[in-house]
Amino acid sequence: MWDLHRLRLLHELRLRETVTAVARTLDYSPSSVSAQLAKLEDEVGVRLFEPDGRRIRLTAHGQRIARHAAQVLDLEEGVRSELESSHPIEEPVRVATLETAGRALLPRALSRLRTSAPHLRVEASVVPPETGLTELEARGFDLAIAEQYPGHTRAYRDRLDREVLGTDPVRLAVPDGSGIDGIADTRSVPWVMEPEETAARHWAVQQCRAAGFEPDIRFDSADLEIHVHLVRAGHAVSLLPDLVWTANTDGIRLIELPGPAHRELFTSARRAAASRPAIREVREALREAFDEVGTARPAGGVSGRRSGSRRDARAGTGCPDSSR
Repeated sequence: MWDLHRLRLLHELRLRETVTAVARTLDYSPSSVSAQLAKLEDEVGVRLFEPDGRRIRLTAHGQRIARHAAQVLDLEEGVRSELESSHPIEEPVRVATLETAGRALLPRALSRLRTSAPHLRVEASVVPPETGLTELEARGFDLAIAEQYPGHTRAYRDRLDREVLGTDPVRLAVPDGSGIDGIADTRSVPWVMEPEETAARHWAVQQCRAAGFEPDIRFDSADLEIHVHLVRAGHAVSLLPDLVWTANTDGIRLIELPGPAHRELFTSARRAAASRPAIREVREALREAFDEVGTARPAGGVSGRRSGSRRDARAGTGCPDSSR
């Protein structure tokens, strides 16, 4: 019988590609991981690995056994989920959350769970959705809150399910009094956007290109509070989702965008574990929290896009002068 722990290491190697990455994730030494993988190769009786420079990669047999390992791990997790339905297991639910969901939804969900499931322990980390979904598949998390944008649907993963929380409008945030009436007016002003390779950054750039210009991206940050402060101080403009506005919008004007301008929030869990009562409880609490705040409009004023109005923004180091 093949050792389940070694199969887990093989599964991790398929996902993370290097022994060093597997060791770092599971808090083992690389030599220990290598030794366990070598023992698994002996157990299986076929060659699972081959040299690739200073690394190793999976052979065709290794890829096949790694896929089998994922199925075995899913089966074990599915049985544990069934057992938990009748005999609650005191295990935490580890949640990967977006920054905005962590600020606007998670506290409300935890407050609900304190009443509905006081025995439940929830552990949460704020990570980019790209990381959260990858680590969810690798069993680093039990549930992930992620986002996707119109025309940029995230790839489906066979082992993960997906439940929609709802849509969160995205608006153009500009300094109050800047004279900007729409996205076309921002061609000559600085932008702050999320980091490269994120879905939010890609979608925001496409909105600017659709308006006929390449944005002048001078700042990038995954922390949307930094976006808010830069906009409020008159140093940049940004595209921000409504869940950012847990506080007021003083000093900022929000402008509606043309076309479908929203992100879709969803939760994702491994299919084998989605029936765990604890995961169902957390998902229900997040849905209720989103129903409470997810569709609420920002506290400050929201401007409609003025048709036919395209003022030329003054070029310079900052946004248009607020005296306009």
